[in-house]
Amino acid sequence: MANVNRFEDLIIWQESRFFVKLIYTSFDSQKDYGFKDQIQRASVSVMNNIAEGFERFSNKEFVQFLRIAKSSCAEVRSMLYVAEDLNYISQDEAKDLRATSMKISGSIQNLIKKLQQRP
Repeated sequence: MANVNRFEDLIIWQESRFFVKLIYTSFDSQKDYGFKDQIQRASVSVMNNIAEGFERFSNKEFVQFLRIAKSSCAEVRSMLYVAEDLNYISQDEAKDLRATSMKISGSIQNLIKKLQQRP
């Protein structure tokens, strides 16, 4: 991770921050407050776990937090199916948001692999 001195420098953190904005915007007017709260909290969990893990003292701990972030991506993706099924958002919007989630999840997995290769 050359030239990465702060978690804000991580592309995956930047992408997950943007993803949070997309989720908040997509469900801004949603009246199902339980659903809205859960999907928003899960999306925020992605970026926060990346940040928290980065600030840990070892790659092993960072990987642990990245796995949690990746799991939160899966939670958001699962909830997007519910949102689509209940017509909270359109099928196209759900598909686009799931694709963004998959991209972030893949990037997290790639970083995990890189960190596990380091001593």
